[in-house]
Amino acid sequence: MRRTIAIAALASAALTLTGCELSPKQSVQYGHRGTGMDQVTLKKVAMAKDDVPAPPYDSPSTEGPRAGAAYQNVQVLGDVSEEQFTYTMAAITAWVAPEQGCNYCHNPENMASDEKYTKVAARKMLQMTRNINSNWTKHVATTGVTCWTCHRGNAIPANYWALPEAGKNGIIGNLHGQNQPLPASAYSSLPNASLALYLTGDPKTDRSIRVVSDTLHPTKANELSVKETEPQYALMNHISTSLGVNCTFCHNAQAFKPWNISTPKRATAWYGLRMVRDINGKYISGLKDVFPAHRKGPMGDPFKVSCATCHQGKNKPMGGYKMAKDYPALWGQPMAQPVSGPAAAPAAPAAPAAPMAAAVTTATH
Repeated sequence: MRRTIAIAALASAALTLTGCELSPKQSVQYGHRGTGMDQVTLKKVAMAKDDVPAPPYDSPSTEGPRAGAAYQNVQVLGDVSEEQFTYTMAAITAWVAPEQGCNYCHNPENMASDEKYTKVAARKMLQMTRNINSNWTKHVATTGVTCWTCHRGNAIPANYWALPEAGKNGIIGNLHGQNQPLPASAYSSLPNASLALYLTGDPKTDRSIRVVSDTLHPTKANELSVKETEPQYALMNHISTSLGVNCTFCHNAQAFKPWNISTPKRATAWYGLRMVRDINGKYISGLKDVFPAHRKGPMGDPFKVSCATCHQGKNKPMGGYKMAKDYPALWGQPMAQPVSGPAAAPAAPAAPAAPMAAAVTTATH
């Protein structure tokens, strides 16, 4: 009996030391041997085939009457041909509301009406999609995005986050915005406010995600503390989980800070973080008064996007499949575009921003 227990204990220890995932893994070496520059991926994730729906029918001509002249109240796609417009609408229906159909956004008796909130939100999302494809090529390159990239056949994307209710004051029961296992912090005890700190606000403002001290001792010009590294580490854990990669996907194991020895993917991620900030600030937050209660968090803010919303465990959404190439209507300039645009090239980080008072949580379904 004792021998059986001992064997079971050793087996359990071995499983613990080999990691939480029991599935076969594959490793790719990115640097010299012994430098730790290896990318470890679960085979079931790396080899998984993404379900990418085919176009509703052969892409029609981009010539002919414009949709804005053929239909009433077309505010975003009015510059595309009438045939391209109906083709794109058919695709969006399959991407977002395959069961409800056109009636999910439209009143069938008056298609031009804006009486349904879903149509108002969809218009804003079309502006967002065009903005991403036209102005954030530093991140999406020529692959681009479509509604399917996030929605995958659901009216609400599977991965989102929102501000939570304020925590308890005092000593008893006050978790100080952490020790709550959530997807935002990779189910760790790290602060759950990281997404609010880094994925909202002006994309042109450096939120000082890199928390690295420049001097040995604290000074007025260098007041960074170990505590300020916690939300940054939580964000890095979120990115790693969302993309299904480890740190060396972007960073060099020799030193994480220097850009000149980092992988090119770090620059792509830099733009991606600012793109997400741009999405949440310009296109999602403005829908606060449009969305009903069931599409808002406990603090009344709309569900927002994160890296997981598009990537869903892959370092390239849908394995990098260029789905958007079949939909020319999603590549134009957004109509009624907000004033601010994408950020400039990477620059030296500014002083870290003060942590937000409110905690943040994520919700997935």
